[in-house]
Amino acid sequence: MATKKKNPLFGAAVLKRSFQLRGEEAGPGFQFVYEGVLRDLGVTDEDVERYLADHRSEIEDAVRGKR
Repeated sequence: MATKKKNPLFGAAVLKRSFQLRGEEAGPGFQFVYEGVLRDLGVTDEDVERYLADHRSEIEDAVRGKR
């Protein structure tokens, strides 16, 4: 498996979780940016959700700047 820095799902999951923690996931800024990221990386929101569920602690650490 790719390292975190090269794994597109890691970056997309960190982005999504960052917006979730700020309560901005439903906002137009998030939707615009996130949909573009998904498209550019060739992944789906379902892919990101699965990755987030499987790697929650790593994502939380990255969001909080602990990685």
